[in-house]
Parts: sequence; structure tokens; C-alpha cells
Amino acid sequence: MAGVTLPSKALTRPTAPMLLSWYDRHHRELPWRISPSAAKRGVKPDPYYIWMSEVMLQQTTVAAVKAYFAKFIARWPTVKDLAAAPYEDVMAAWAGLGYYARARNLKKCAEAVASEHGGVFPDTEEGLRALPGIGDYTSAAVAAIAFNRPSAVMDGNVERVISRLFAIEAPLPGSKPQMKAKVAELTPTDRPGDFAQAMMDLGATICTPKRPACALCPFNDACLALATDEPERFPVKAAKKAKPVRLGAAFIAVNRDGQLLLRKRVESGLLGGMTEVPTTDWTSRQDGETGVEAAPFPADWQPAGAIAHVFTHFELRLSIYRVGPIDRPAGDHGFWVPVTELDGEALPTVMKKAIAAAIPTAFPTLKG
Repeated sequence: MAGVTLPSKALTRPTAPMLLSWYDRHHRELPWRISPSAAKRGVKPDPYYIWMSEVMLQQTTVAAVKAYFAKFIARWPTVKDLAAAPYEDVMAAWAGLGYYARARNLKKCAEAVASEHGGVFPDTEEGLRALPGIGDYTSAAVAAIAFNRPSAVMDGNVERVISRLFAIEAPLPGSKPQMKAKVAELTPTDRPGDFAQAMMDLGATICTPKRPACALCPFNDACLALATDEPERFPVKAAKKAKPVRLGAAFIAVNRDGQLLLRKRVESGLLGGMTEVPTTDWTSRQDGETGVEAAPFPADWQPAGAIAHVFTHFELRLSIYRVGPIDRPAGDHGFWVPVTELDGEALPTVMKKAIAAAIPTAFPTLKG
């Protein structure tokens, strides 16, 4: 392999039993997970729990997901309950978790499972992938963890483990097929679900991005990166392009009853179906107006600072204007919600930041 010095000692061949033995002793306790000891007693994972957790965990940390998962399961204990829930309630419960297309797809998928499959998830990758919002990763994860199918599951943690284990020099994302082939080779037919979760746990707790605890790793005698190089050099990533910056304005109006003016975004596109304060027509590709002349109605609007929010593909900077307390203006500008009841609305974090800039007591922990 170009760029890799061969190790001075022979390496052990990595095998699934190495990792599973470690996982049996050191697995994380997670609310959606069946422990190895429980599995040995015949306890089966709930596909609904596995699916929901995997959707929530995409591009989000375990620590952030735990509370949301508990809230969703308490409110909608089964996939049929979620399918029957009002769309607005699901979006409001999701608010703050980010990547809101996942919430829209969560609802659509629940409806499909309930109406087309009698509330029972398909038990194969192919069947799962046919559901709304389920792609290659989620279908493989649910098939392996919920149904014990020998599917090759690869998230960011697994990519890091595999890239180091085999010292894969090709940069991401182009090396993903090579990595997935290695995962498929390692995945056992016995306990493939535990193996998938073990790989994730290893990447999250031992084979971390910085300062990996290699001495504690069950693969340390088999890891080419450890034997030949600095493990932190892997995975190799292509140079990132600078994120574009988009500009816009947001308008915070409070009436004499202590209510805030809100409106609902269109169903499609960025933050689709979520609740927002009035803003200008910014998108990921173009700026919106930034001045007070773009306000939704004439009033004594005053500057209230600015906020910045980073999305996946761009950074948004909003100029904030505030007015109030005022009488409700004539016209159809949205709907009014008490400032004290904003937690019940489907407000994404960027909108909470905008509100907090003008009304610091609304969301005191947020900063622009």
C-alpha cells in the first residue's frame, strides 16, 4: 500500500469474536438496545425502537438523542401510534434535534409501516429500503440489529475503525465502498446485530477521533494503523470546501398580550413544515434581504442584533429586528403564540436563536 510502511511484526488477523468478546464486557447501556445478557435469555429487540433510534442518531450524538427517544416512545409507544399522530405534534416534538427532513420521513415511514405492513417492519434490507426515508445505512442497521441479518453496517464510527484497522489510504468519501467491503468480510452470520453495535461502540469509546485508547482496543494486535503510523491520521479525508455564507433578516413581533408572531414554513425544502418567525427569502443558494424594509408589516422595527447558524452546507447570518408591544396588525401574517408557550411549537434552533436575540428570556441558554 502506497504511503504505508510495513509493520515490523506480524499482525493478528482481525476477527469478529475478538470484538464480540470485548462487547460482551464493555457494551454501552442504551434505552433502545438489548444487552448481550438479555439476548441470551431470549429477549428480542423492538424493530420500532431500533428504527427510531437509528433515524435520530444520524448526524446527532447519543447524548442528545436519549432524551428525544424517551419523549417519543412515551408519547407514541408503537409505530401505529406515531403514524396516527398529528404531523404538527411530531414536528414540534422533534424541534431542536436538527436535520428536519428526518422528522418528515419518520412520520411518512411510520404511516407506510402502519398502512402497508400492518404495523410490522419488513425484516430484510431490501424491504426496509423500500420504506420512505430509509437508505442504505438505516436499512442495514435495522436489518442487522432488529432482525439479526448479516448486513454490513457502516456509520462514521465504523468508518474510523475500519480505516485504521486496514490503514486505508484512499480518502473519504471515495473509500466508502472499500471500507464497506471490509466490514462485510468481518461481519459474522452469528450475532451480526451485536457485531454492528460493537463496531459503533468501539469507535465511540475506544477508537475515537483524537487520542484513541489503543491499549484497550480488542483489535490492537491486528491494527495496521497502530503498527505502522499514527492512528489519528485515519480516516483520510478529502480537503473540505469552505461553506458559503448566506444573509437574511428575521422579525420578532410581540403584541400587547405577550404573544409572538409566528408562521409555518412550506412543507418542502430546508426546515420544511417547521414553525418560524417572519424572515426574508434566504435559501442555501441565495441571500435574502437584510434591511427593515423587508418587514412583514409597517411598524417601528428596531435592530436587535444578529445571529449566525451553521447548516450542513452553508452558514446563515440573520439581522434581527424587534417591535412591540403592539396591537395585532391587520392582515394575514401568521399566528400568535404566548412567549411563555414557545416550547410547544416546532421551532428549529435557528429560529430559537433569532427569538432569543430579541427576547433573551425566551430561550436563555441559546447564543447567536
